[in-house]
This record gives sequence, C-alpha cells and structure tokens, in this order.
Amino acid sequence: MAKEEKIEKKVVKKTASKKPATKKATVKKTVKKPATKKATVKTVKKVAAPKAKKETVKKEEVTQAPKTEKKAKLFSGKYISTTGRRKTAIARIRLFEGGKNQIIVNDKDYRDYFQVESMQIRAREALDKMKLVEKFDISVMVKGGGMDSQAEAVRHGIARALVKIDETYKKRLRKEGLLTRDSRMKERKKPGLKRARKAPRWSKR
Repeated sequence: MAKEEKIEKKVVKKTASKKPATKKATVKKTVKKPATKKATVKTVKKVAAPKAKKETVKKEEVTQAPKTEKKAKLFSGKYISTTGRRKTAIARIRLFEGGKNQIIVNDKDYRDYFQVESMQIRAREALDKMKLVEKFDISVMVKGGGMDSQAEAVRHGIARALVKIDETYKKRLRKEGLLTRDSRMKERKKPGLKRARKAPRWSKR
C-alpha cells in the first residue's frame, strides 16, 4: 500500500510540473504579436514623407522663373556690339541709336555702379569728347579687374562702338588715345621677393 501511494504521489508531481510549462509558452507567443504592428507603422511613415518635399520644390521653381525675364529686356531695337578691355577687365557694350541718354552697367545706372565721380567721367569720356551724350542708350556687362580698370574698359568699348557708327570719329578718338588697348598690368610676385622685383633687406649677420 505504501509503495502504491508513493507511485501515485510521483505521478501527481510530474503532472503538476508539466502544466505551467504550457502557460509560459503561450505567454511568449503573445509578446511577439505587437512587434509586427510597430513595423507596419514605420513603413507607413517612410512612404508618406517624400510627397510633401516634391510639392515645395515645384512652388519655388514657379516663383523664381519670371525674375530672369524682366532683367533681360532693358532696351529694344537694333544695336552695335563691341568689347573693351583694360588689364583683366572685359566690358561687353551694346550701343542703341536714338535713345534717352542712359548708360546701364550690370543692370544698374552707371552712376550707381561707379560711385566715384572720376570713374563716371572716365566711363563716358568718349561720348563727351565727340559731344554725343544725348543720342544713345548703352548697355554694358563688365567682369574682371577692379573698378578703375572696369571704367577704362567701358570707355574703350564705347569708343570702338562710335567708330563702327561713323569712321570719321576715328581720327579724333585716336588722337585722344581712347582707341588704344592699354594692356599694362601689375607684374606677378616672384618667390623670395617682396613684390615683383623688390628684394628683402640684406643683412650680413
């Protein structure tokens, strides 16, 4: 009898120990389910984000387009085109006949662009010498060099344009030295020297 009771107790213990194992397995399965929901939420956010960026780029392109068209139309009609140079400055000139005495340099009035009076006089010197200030509109695009050399490049270009209109102006403009291309510029610095030729002070010791 005692042996049979011991065997029954062992069977009860084994059955009791096996029951909680099934519960733990079920708990682990329920924990894995929310991970799939998070993954779905992330994928939705990644797909929805780029749509707003494309719309903003299109709006900016539409607003910036008309500005370039306004700057292009300064004067209308036939013109004579020349180039003037001084040092590293290059001026591209368009001279329109029958204008209102306007000189526009890089989309600005020449008085606003060349703020020093001596540069303004130099830029329109060819027109002043030939007394043709009130007959032309002039559009200029200048780049390179300093402001002083740019003013001289404009003067050189306008003088060339006047010769194209009437060759009788050539003799007088040549005398004034407005048609000569002044190519002098600063000599480059040499290694071991302070400037192009100036050497440092020599000391014996």
